[in-house]
Amino acid sequence: MTQTSTSRRSPTADELQTWRTFIETADDLRSILGARLQSESGVSSGDYTVLLALSEADGHRLRSSELAALIGWERSRLSHHLGRMQRRDLIDREGSAADSRGAEIMLTAAGSEAYRRASAPHLHAIRELFVDALTPAQLAEARSVADALRAHLAAGGLSRSAAGATSDSPGG
Repeated sequence: MTQTSTSRRSPTADELQTWRTFIETADDLRSILGARLQSESGVSSGDYTVLLALSEADGHRLRSSELAALIGWERSRLSHHLGRMQRRDLIDREGSAADSRGAEIMLTAAGSEAYRRASAPHLHAIRELFVDALTPAQLAEARSVADALRAHLAAGGLSRSAAGATSDSPGG
């Protein structure tokens, strides 16, 4: 079927039910994981996303524009969130040596420790709520579905990966 004919056709009732189940389940997982992360470690899911990206970056630092693109946030949202994280000494900001207009975001020792403390319970929750709920074949199929969706979005320039993100989810 051509792109034109598929883009003008509305989804069937069954396709819409699949979509809703997929989205609602992903939202439930994200919500439950975020609440557990916050209650078990005092780190919000937004904090963890930033800490993860910085912990994986060379030298544990990124330009703010690169960080925004990597985690798929608007720059204004990131700026406000970084301000809150900086007040808690999880990150620090300094002017970029390469570009006087930009800032580099750095993981602090306290941020690194917060990330380390949050990771073990967060990864256990991912195993409990996602990995253990699926068979190995279902996990492989879930990865295949996610890869197909990511490739489709990237082909249209619509995904974080199209903006330079890695295949690893920042929510990790």
